[in-house]
Amino acid sequence: MRLILLGPPGAGKGTQAANLVKKYNIEHISTGDIFRANIKNETPLGKKVKEYLNQGALVPDELTIDLVWDRLDQEDCKDGFLLDGFPRTIKQAEALEEGLEKRDLRLDRVINIDVDKNDLVKRLAGRRVCLSCGATYHVENNPPSQEGICDKCGKDVIQREDDKEETVLNRINVYEEQTQPLIDFYAKKDLLFSVDGTLSIAQVFEEIEKELDR
Repeated sequence: MRLILLGPPGAGKGTQAANLVKKYNIEHISTGDIFRANIKNETPLGKKVKEYLNQGALVPDELTIDLVWDRLDQEDCKDGFLLDGFPRTIKQAEALEEGLEKRDLRLDRVINIDVDKNDLVKRLAGRRVCLSCGATYHVENNPPSQEGICDKCGKDVIQREDDKEETVLNRINVYEEQTQPLIDFYAKKDLLFSVDGTLSIAQVFEEIEKELDR
């Protein structure tokens, strides 16, 4: 099974990715993890990535593509993979397609977890985190027993900068601008499957399973 997982920040991609790799026994490939592993192991590609990140610059498509293929060509990906965070651009999608063709492989499905922008803002802007133990809460769905105090360790629970409404909206807008062309790209190739991300975690996974097991 060779899959791509798309979905805006807060759509629950992490949970569904974990479910998918377990059920289908495939590798979860995230560009963030690849970058970190290469930097940690001081590979030639990792050193290049570090240079860009240290300058606060985006890692160029060519370098990202090289890193992803370096990972996909490893033995543990031979039976399948789930790509998360890649491709992000049409250029990356075309390079992935080209690389798969060269290796006589093909994608099985591109799963898009679709959530309305207003729902995403509510989900993310309502999130609260304990910086001490990492416990997460939500002001509406899962508030701490005592406002601003962590149930687990008694330390302060705060709203991270990343979760402030303005930042959340910006992250979603950037995602939409980047990803809408990809959604159209894969829809034209009849590879796209969109699932309603406002359903429960179990229901979302059930819908994805039904589609993949057809």
